[in-house]
Amino acid sequence: MLPSYCASRFHTIRRTTIPVMVGSVGVGGDNPIRLQSMTTSDTQDIDATVKQAIALAEVGCEIVRVTAPNVQAARCLRDIRARFSAAGFADIPLVADIHFLPQAAMEAVEHVEKVRVNPGNYADKKRFAVREYSDSDYEQELERLHEAFSPLVLRAKALGRSLRIGTNHGSLSDRIMNRYGDTPLGMVESALEFLRIAESHGFRQMILSMKASNPKVMIQAYRLLVARMHQENMAYPLHLGVTEAGDGEDGRIKSSIGIGSLLMDGLGDTIRVSLTEDSVYEIPVARAIATKAMSLWKARSAPVAEGTQAVTSASDEIDPYHFTRATTAAVTLSPDCTVGASQPPRVLVRTTLSQLLQRTQNAEFARIRTDTPVEGWLVPIQSQADIAALAECGVAASIPANFLALDLSPEISAADITPLLEAARIPMLAVRTFAAADRSSLRDFAALTRRFEFTLAAALTAAEAPGVASELRANNCIRFLVTHSPQFGAADQDTGHALGAYRALAAALRKTGCDAPLWIRNTQETAVLGDTSFLSKLIEASVLTGALLCDGIGDCVSIETEGDPVRATRLSYNVLQGAGARISKTEFVACPSCGRTLFDLQTTTQRIRARTGHLKGVKIAIMGCIVNGPGEMADADFGYVGGAPGKINLYVGKQCVQYNLPQEQADARLIELLREHGKWTDPATPELEKSV
Repeated sequence: MLPSYCASRFHTIRRTTIPVMVGSVGVGGDNPIRLQSMTTSDTQDIDATVKQAIALAEVGCEIVRVTAPNVQAARCLRDIRARFSAAGFADIPLVADIHFLPQAAMEAVEHVEKVRVNPGNYADKKRFAVREYSDSDYEQELERLHEAFSPLVLRAKALGRSLRIGTNHGSLSDRIMNRYGDTPLGMVESALEFLRIAESHGFRQMILSMKASNPKVMIQAYRLLVARMHQENMAYPLHLGVTEAGDGEDGRIKSSIGIGSLLMDGLGDTIRVSLTEDSVYEIPVARAIATKAMSLWKARSAPVAEGTQAVTSASDEIDPYHFTRATTAAVTLSPDCTVGASQPPRVLVRTTLSQLLQRTQNAEFARIRTDTPVEGWLVPIQSQADIAALAECGVAASIPANFLALDLSPEISAADITPLLEAARIPMLAVRTFAAADRSSLRDFAALTRRFEFTLAAALTAAEAPGVASELRANNCIRFLVTHSPQFGAADQDTGHALGAYRALAAALRKTGCDAPLWIRNTQETAVLGDTSFLSKLIEASVLTGALLCDGIGDCVSIETEGDPVRATRLSYNVLQGAGARISKTEFVACPSCGRTLFDLQTTTQRIRARTGHLKGVKIAIMGCIVNGPGEMADADFGYVGGAPGKINLYVGKQCVQYNLPQEQADARLIELLREHGKWTDPATPELEKSV
């Protein structure tokens, strides 16, 4: 039985780690979250690399990583370190990024404060060979690994350097792959092999990472790593990152889901947001994520006692190391929209009553594509006048959605909305806050679900959930969803953050036997800080919704902090896709570029997206070099990988089907491969919503 990976899943209690010094910068312990990034220039172009390192330092990067793919590049780190220090940045450490060559690592450790090694590549040849390893074969492999890695450990110890054991999903050694598979467990065991070697030499200045392009895999791997380290009395700091996250909104969402959800659990000491953009753009995103997490660390230092509104971790039955979607009942919201059971999460978008009633508003709605539909418009209802306005227009069936959702003020009764339901020509849902003691209201709203095409969404706290659910069942409420009460937000010090609140609510529902679908609402009340920028809204929606979806919790979502309905719809679907919960477009796995890159990743990614972005459910990896190619692109369907300057290798899965293709021919050949494997459809003109 594995120990828990965190002190509480309902409150942000920071994991205790040993402090590790990267030069003069402390990581872990009581130090703040450290922000990292990486230069993208050819390391042997010393001037360009120093210039990029300075640019990163000037925007707040606290640790700068530089690739050292060979001994020649590693030697250049001496001059890079000297010039970077001379420019006034002696206190900002440099990290050498090593994959295949122990000789390069041994050179790099002489010049920089930390060396990162990938245990899947370091001293291991990857042939993707399938073979059985006997126990004696495996032990021989570990002895060989001990001999290969020990010199770096001993030299780092002598020089006062630190090391990062940086595991990547998909670039595991053949030894690990054959015993554990391409799994989070394989990633963890790969890192532990290296940790044990280092500890055998009394070396403990190490940081761990478990990176993947899939946030769900990344989250599970970090959790499992912490649990396994607990078993072996290890407490090393963690470097968090979603590798090959991509660019734009998608890259920020995937990074926020993976990094943010772990930070909310108190895991993580240094982070990098890997974007296929200029590295300086990674730092503001990393800073925003870290600031939100650290604000919660300051707010809470101990778990809530048993018996309060939040439940303790002992009540949480979710397996955090394996993904299983929570089993919920199927609830029909409209003839064309069912929520729960095996259905994909449904999307609701908030709009104002005046906007909904104005036909001209439909010009904005019309830009929402049919493959990312608004399945329900959510409208605040504050008064009888609001109800009268909706009833007067007949709640026309021409509203471009499957149903209309009413966000009812607590003062609105079932009797108040009955005339509206009688006049409606579209299925309706209403969300309202309830208390278990308010039996009269519960009984009245339950009756509406039997009389009309009406669904009730009860906004509950974890403490109220059992009583309300029992009362609604007793009154034969036939269509019933659950969400949490708006006041159960991050500002409430007694109940933790919104993520913990939803987890507590889900646990309370399971305990009472209620299988009602759960609606994840991102509201102003669930916000961690008062920042109203779009980046802040994106991060908070990604962390709350993404973390819950990666736990298997959530049957419909609404992002209510963004006033533009088109942008809110796009953000909702992008978060669902980032969490792997609902696919609405092509998935791109794109590395963030570095000195190994053999073509311009940014322009190439944008060009390929322009030609293939309409292929729903296809995953394409765009990698600058082979080290980030067949290994780290892991579960991509197709790969576009730099093989040599101006040359591209094309992959189907992990199989290279075309070597050294001239880049000017590669895009067309990729499309041919998509056609050959039945994955290509011609792009269609986006269909617009019908007019209101």
